[in-house]
Amino acid sequence: MIALLSGLIAYKSPDHIILDVHGVGYRVLIPFSTYYELPEEGGSASLHIHTSVREDAIQLYGFRTRLEKSFFQLLISVTGVGPKLARDILSNIQPGPLSQALLQGDLLKLSGIPGIGKKTAERLVLELKDKAGKLDMSSLPAADIQHRPADEAMEDVTSALLNLGYKEPQVRRALSGLQTTEGAGVEELLKQALKTLMK
Repeated sequence: MIALLSGLIAYKSPDHIILDVHGVGYRVLIPFSTYYELPEEGGSASLHIHTSVREDAIQLYGFRTRLEKSFFQLLISVTGVGPKLARDILSNIQPGPLSQALLQGDLLKLSGIPGIGKKTAERLVLELKDKAGKLDMSSLPAADIQHRPADEAMEDVTSALLNLGYKEPQVRRALSGLQTTEGAGVEELLKQALKTLMK
């Protein structure tokens, strides 16, 4: 079972990377929180890996921190939450606020995440409230955001929102209302767009 991969980033997109490990390219699915912290293509990266084995596929999910991986593994232990939904949850909410929402039983915040209805939010709180409180939150990273050209950043944001399950007309409306400033990064634009979409 693969638990850690270190290598060069051969390809990078908001939902996955290809990590070149001594000439072997591994396709690793990632949440946005990990995407923001990775260097550009050609840079080196080390990811904590969860290997998802199904009858028809083996998929690798990668995380910059052990805490993210721990939350991912907690999420997929909940009935009805698969790896894709767990990754989407972590793309929409950081481990800190997620832990707080679980501990406080904040169903409004949890059910505001795309793909999470009221029943799933209730299950998350019921099954993870105690477990989330036991995780070590001291390793929360300070994100090192790479600023990218505006057009490229908007393309990344569009792709990211579509991958999260939003429809194209919704995405277009959200992006048309963004307050863009020169040098605005993907994270800043994505946060604004998600805020608009979650209203």
